[in-house]
Amino acid sequence: MTATTLHSDQFETMRMAMVASQLRPSGVTDPRVIAVMAETPRERFVPAGMEDLAYRDSTINLGEGRRANTPLATARLLVEARLRPSDRVLLIGAAMGYTAAVLSQIVAEVVAVESTPALAAAARANLAAFSNVTVVEGALEKGHAEGAPYDVLVIDGAVEQAPSTLYTQLVERGRVVTGLNDRGVSRLAAGARDADVIGLLPFADYDSVPLPGFAKPRSFTF
Repeated sequence: MTATTLHSDQFETMRMAMVASQLRPSGVTDPRVIAVMAETPRERFVPAGMEDLAYRDSTINLGEGRRANTPLATARLLVEARLRPSDRVLLIGAAMGYTAAVLSQIVAEVVAVESTPALAAAARANLAAFSNVTVVEGALEKGHAEGAPYDVLVIDGAVEQAPSTLYTQLVERGRVVTGLNDRGVSRLAAGARDADVIGLLPFADYDSVPLPGFAKPRSFTF
């Protein structure tokens, strides 16, 4: 079955199946996250022709070396972020806008950074109706200092390390959630800013898509 043969009621059935079979049994306990993901049409935030993949427990190829995180990985990050209605969120890795759309229905404001021009343009178009979301095109690892400070940093993908330039854009005790890539092993982690240091603790061994710009410096060897 191709995307062109699917109708809105079929997407709704797929969305409910995602909630029932992926989210609820796997530690997604925040009812707000579940409710918003049950309503947000993820098929509108993936490349044309891939709509039928929108609710599978797998990553989606976005082109130019980028992939979209699985719904479960994103949901687990948002639960661990302990989102509040008053939060201003810095989202790193906007992709085509899905995570920003989910966040926008839970928090006060979202600044979504995307480094790939085609994805940034798609995110802007897809999020045009979301008045509390700003899409910024730029290097992911630099964030968006002009909009700081933020209450929450959400890195919707896996990084080897996050630079202090991102952490210093948070309020003191601002919350951080991210994927961590350690020698090919991916985990989800959460923490909070303490001065210019972030203590991240892994909370789930789960695949998360790698994001560009966050590689650790390689030590020189002879």
